[in-house]
Amino acid sequence: MTELSRIRNFSIVAHIDHGKSTLADRLIQLTGTVAERDMKEQLLDSMDIERERGITIKANSVRIEYPAQDGHTYILNLIDTPGHVDFAYEVSRSMRAVEGSLLVVDASQGVEAQTLANVYQAIDADHEIVPVLNKIDLPAAEPERVKEQIEDVIGIDASDAIPISAKSGLGIPDVLEAIVRRLPAPKGDRTAPLKAMLVDSWYDSYLGVVVMIRVMDGIIRKGDRIKMMQTGAVYGIDRLAVLKPAMTDIAELGPGEIGVFTASIKQVRDTRVGDTITHEKKPTDKPLPGFKPAQPVVFCGLFPVDSNEFDDLRDAIEKLALNDASFSYEMETSAALGFGFRCGFLGLLHLEVIRDRLEREYDIDLITTAPSVVYHIHMKDGSVEELHNPADLPDMTYVDHIEEPRIKATILVPDEYLGDVLKLCQDRRGIQEDLTYAGSRAMVVYDLPLNEVVFDFYDRLKSVTKGYASFDYQMTGYRQDYLVKMQVLVNDEPVDALSMMVHRDRAEMRGRAMCEKLKELIPRHMFKIPIQAAIGGRVIARETLSALRKDVTAKCYGGDATRKKKLLEKQKAGKKKMRQFGKVEIPQSAFISALKMDS
Repeated sequence: MTELSRIRNFSIVAHIDHGKSTLADRLIQLTGTVAERDMKEQLLDSMDIERERGITIKANSVRIEYPAQDGHTYILNLIDTPGHVDFAYEVSRSMRAVEGSLLVVDASQGVEAQTLANVYQAIDADHEIVPVLNKIDLPAAEPERVKEQIEDVIGIDASDAIPISAKSGLGIPDVLEAIVRRLPAPKGDRTAPLKAMLVDSWYDSYLGVVVMIRVMDGIIRKGDRIKMMQTGAVYGIDRLAVLKPAMTDIAELGPGEIGVFTASIKQVRDTRVGDTITHEKKPTDKPLPGFKPAQPVVFCGLFPVDSNEFDDLRDAIEKLALNDASFSYEMETSAALGFGFRCGFLGLLHLEVIRDRLEREYDIDLITTAPSVVYHIHMKDGSVEELHNPADLPDMTYVDHIEEPRIKATILVPDEYLGDVLKLCQDRRGIQEDLTYAGSRAMVVYDLPLNEVVFDFYDRLKSVTKGYASFDYQMTGYRQDYLVKMQVLVNDEPVDALSMMVHRDRAEMRGRAMCEKLKELIPRHMFKIPIQAAIGGRVIARETLSALRKDVTAKCYGGDATRKKKLLEKQKAGKKKMRQFGKVEIPQSAFISALKMDS
């Protein structure tokens, strides 16, 4: 049993690549939590993709025992959170389980967009925040300038920010002392009925569902019968443990402690993140305020390249969904691509990560259709429908208007690239809301349609700013706009996988680009193929793919010209007939390239 005053719960927040996971490694190493021989880089990032891309995707927790200078041993529960905008949901959950945060800022780069987003989440959760300046040993480090920036931009006192180098281990003991001295101890009552928050859950092939909890009040012991307050399900606890990254069994967890349990739960779906756990016999009166569930914002179709792999894809998607509550899916069929799934994601990185994991962990070749967002279709009879797939748009005669989702985007960019960024946002139908300066960097706030950001906004932003801009966004709601569905017709047949919602003013441009691209991608056939982009019944762009021709007059030498004419007429009639009955084969690679069109 640990006294409350000897526990500290904290998370590490920072922008991508400012050194959160490395700092976590050093804290674990210095306190001897993990034996030297088991130590490796990014210890808490367990997925292959996390290690390869050098990003954190799942928030991970570890319990550290630290003998402080005052002679007492403290228990530190650390949660390492993702820095990327798509996983902000993981961050907001982790924040509720702890009382304080280490704000890590790169001493050479300064405050970035994601630093702001994550630190505001920490402030919303009433955290005590300790600023830490990392990478202090780099020649480009400017600690004094960055301290001023933290004070100006975030408004936190940074006079006693701790200078460290997580890579070399410089200043790490100061961080541990600061955690003990400057972060508050948790509050809680051991005698009250059990009240614990479900922070995370994941599926383990040996143990079933593993549930991570933070105990607020009361005590939880092995063998207890517990109840989930949202679902009303009752389970018996088989195993209670703390993570030192490996699971270490423990007899009981008291207030302020973070641990995991298994209770023969079959599906991760049965454990709702943010749920309150209490005893079956002596329940607590009211549950903790939960989190709002993650809303998917980007949808796309996933189809197997080989239609025989559909069952494998279904199994793989079900297994991934076990571990990722923010990923949603439903079955769909497409004339061009066969059977597949329409999946919802929190953003484009989330989509890429899921796609990579499906291809890598389950060995399935996938086609991804164009990412689209959810539109609200207001019908003339007053009803509202949600549109996930542009191919399902109802007849426009019954539609009153269409609303699209908008976001508030915050972009931090060095002064010299500001013009390019403003032009990019203007081109994407953005409305400028704010422009301020933090030192030599501009902070631009834009109201943008999510549809325009989903395609390749992030890539374009990085290329016009040579990688110096940082970008963060949050959903703001829906707004009416003049949107139309653009269809692509190949040989007069609509290709549903290529239909998309576009703004009317930009439809011609998008249509022309799509037709030109398809003309290069579709192989030539024996007959000529028209490629058209249309809105409703009106064609807005067209390209013609010429036919492969056989020289039928080769065997005529000398003689009358009417012989040649007769053969050419006969060939022409044959081509016409072929075009009526011919099927155009569009290769898979053409779909994928056509969907990456905004270059």
